[in-house]
Amino acid sequence: MNTAETITPIKAAKQRASDLSSERQSAVSEDQESAIRQLANDLHRLNHAVMRAVEAGVSVELVRSARHHSEGNWGDMMVPVIVKG
Repeated sequence: MNTAETITPIKAAKQRASDLSSERQSAVSEDQESAIRQLANDLHRLNHAVMRAVEAGVSVELVRSARHHSEGNWGDMMVPVIVKG
């Protein structure tokens, strides 16, 4: 099998996110879409920060520290657990 054709877990997750995003666009308000877009951008920056920390010699694990609730909705709050390499 050609490695270019291999579906990696990251590629599969990105495809699933894209599919869910397409479905969601017709189901959310403009304010919700803006909040989701901001979250995605912030997560992208977080992922880059995690990679920089790992490349600097530490291990990083993100752990749920709490769950925020509002009007029946919820979101996980995260904290990093850092271990020096």
